[in-house]
Amino acid sequence: MAAEPFLSQPNRPPAPPPDPAPPVSGPARMWADLVRAGWAEVILRYATHGLLLVGLLVLVLARQFNLGFLSALADKASLDTPPGAAAALAAPSPTPDPRASAEVISALPADLAAPTPTAGSVIERLADPYTLIPSRGRSDVITYTVKPGDTLFGIADNFGLQPETVLWGNYFVLKDDPHLLFPGQVLNILPTDGTYHTVAAGDTLEKIAGFYEVTPEAIVDWPSNNLDPSDPRVQVGARLVVPGGHRELAVWQVPTISRTDTPETAGTNFGQCPGGYSGAVGTGAFVWPANNHFLSGYDFTAIHHGLDLKAKLGDPLYAADSGVIVYAGPNAYGYGNLIVIDHGNGWQTVYGHLSQWNVDCGQSVFQGNLIGLAGSTGNSSGPHLHFEVRYKGAYVNPWTVLPPP
Repeated sequence: MAAEPFLSQPNRPPAPPPDPAPPVSGPARMWADLVRAGWAEVILRYATHGLLLVGLLVLVLARQFNLGFLSALADKASLDTPPGAAAALAAPSPTPDPRASAEVISALPADLAAPTPTAGSVIERLADPYTLIPSRGRSDVITYTVKPGDTLFGIADNFGLQPETVLWGNYFVLKDDPHLLFPGQVLNILPTDGTYHTVAAGDTLEKIAGFYEVTPEAIVDWPSNNLDPSDPRVQVGARLVVPGGHRELAVWQVPTISRTDTPETAGTNFGQCPGGYSGAVGTGAFVWPANNHFLSGYDFTAIHHGLDLKAKLGDPLYAADSGVIVYAGPNAYGYGNLIVIDHGNGWQTVYGHLSQWNVDCGQSVFQGNLIGLAGSTGNSSGPHLHFEVRYKGAYVNPWTVLPPP
């Protein structure tokens, strides 16, 4: 068998030897080993969390120590970060690889997570335009000009005083009578509840204090009295505030008059009847003495012993119960034209400020009879009926004996 002919090959340069493999560094070799072992994903996750925590810590410290532009970045980060984001970042993520293990990452301390603003911090306290300034007490007596519509009780309430204090501070104007209050009067307003005393000849500090039932020290210690504690002499004509002081009010009233009294036993007072009568006796129950059953002035108080019932000039007035007229006419105690009915059973009723009276002394009247017309005579600032109830000389609150309004 003939041999195959030899096929010659063209001349080629020899192939260069392969480049030697680059040397592998230690970290790269370690990373390759970790990748092969399945740790790459776990390491990347925790490295990311660690970088975020470091960033948050830097921002918090910047705010805590006011580190310039970093503090401003901290404020912006706190505004942009949703609530709970920092806590979510701080919590470790669960790993799907049961072989993986990692060190638990601690949460930020509470004092770093919510730092307290310090001096120079970007958080500033805003001004409060509604700051309340506490009122300061006064020690001096001031004055007040009575206005239309004022009442003794309203004035006292406006200044935080008892009505008696207003009367005691203005005896020479009001004479202890609330009905003497008129617009235009200038009243003394005491700084505290008590009395106002004008020193008279013969007065001493001890006598003044004893009369008003206070200690001398209470008068000396009151600043506006300007008394020297080492030598507290009082000067005639000086006006002294007596804090806590009190006295009996002058009672401007008609004395209780019985149908059996005579002028010799009861005294006289203009319209007082001679007395010595007999006649109708009351039922012990009362009806309203006016068509209106509500107030138009003062209520019953310790310094106003009746009701000021609303009535127009000329309105009819009625006997609240049966009895005998023991007073009919003008009165010197501020009641103006007055009627008093003695009911013969210990009860009496009083009707003041009338424009006219329609009954006579000693006349028997019966419950509901017309006895007079409403007016504004005496110490009155306008038409109304001043109505009082007395039992054996003592004042009784009319609200307790009249029917419901």
